[in-house]
Amino acid sequence: MKKWLLVLSALVAAGLIVYWLMDRDQTAQPETPEAPEAPEQVPEEVLTTAPFTGLQGDGPYDARAVMAVINNHPAARPQTGLAEADMVFELIAEYNITRFLALYQSQFPVNIGPIRSARDYFVELASAYDAFFVAHGYSPEAKRLLDSGKVDHVNGMQYDGTLFKRSLDRVAPHNSYITYENIKLAMNMTSASTNYSVKAPYTFSARGENDRLGEPATSVRVAYGGDPDFTSTYAYDSEAGTYTRASGGTISADKESLQRIEVANVLVIEAEHRTIDAKGRQEIDLTSGGSALLFQEGVVRELNWREENGMLVPIDDSGTADLAEGKTWIHIIPETPGLSQAVQYTP
Repeated sequence: MKKWLLVLSALVAAGLIVYWLMDRDQTAQPETPEAPEAPEQVPEEVLTTAPFTGLQGDGPYDARAVMAVINNHPAARPQTGLAEADMVFELIAEYNITRFLALYQSQFPVNIGPIRSARDYFVELASAYDAFFVAHGYSPEAKRLLDSGKVDHVNGMQYDGTLFKRSLDRVAPHNSYITYENIKLAMNMTSASTNYSVKAPYTFSARGENDRLGEPATSVRVAYGGDPDFTSTYAYDSEAGTYTRASGGTISADKESLQRIEVANVLVIEAEHRTIDAKGRQEIDLTSGGSALLFQEGVVRELNWREENGMLVPIDDSGTADLAEGKTWIHIIPETPGLSQAVQYTP
């Protein structure tokens, strides 16, 4: 009997030891790693509100932005496709000759052009806005950035006569055009994303929603040097709440549709410029911020600007300054002579 009890005790003890070892082995197992957090998604509201105009419309506004370099030489006017751009940046390409960077996101024209060559700061802006970049040609500095993969892009130097077409009514280099269908084809060829993915930093207010404090400014003139061909003027239409643009004394309108270019905001910012070669090419500081003038709803506001993740944003004492809902034209002018000399306005 005692022998049987001893055997039973031994079996119970062995069972307890095995159970303890199994429990210990289970608790010693490494914890299952937590699933990585999903990348921050673009807030839902931008899908129904255009991120670069603040307007609501047919949406959803989830297409990737396109930024195209558009020629502004007098021989390239009138241009095609500028009226559809959400924002247009006007910058010096060389000396006092300007070019346009047209940003499309809420709507895309059928045809865009004439397309012209890139500068390194054009490429930097396209990268900051996560835009698919379209140009025909490049400066040496821009080519290095493009070759490095700085931004998804297509260039007419590689696709002249295929994706890019030459018009017969103008001479090169003022006659290169690309359709939006061919831009989408280029996105597919380069395996580029077609989705909007960068949250725009702009804030907007509806017309008349806020009191616009500032001096009356119904007529605006922005000059790049003394050449009238590169002087822009704007006339305010109080009924439409927009500024009609003219360049070199001629109303800016689309070559094909004849639609006038009308914008809700004219933002003029100062940035340091430096001539870097004998061809008059520039180096432009688009990171340090500085003084700005914002024209909207017939008044002008003295502001500053700063860059946010490479994007150019107007600011006031409270932070980001509201743009009026609608399209915006952004002039980037040299600090010398600066706003006081380059910009004139009258009530």
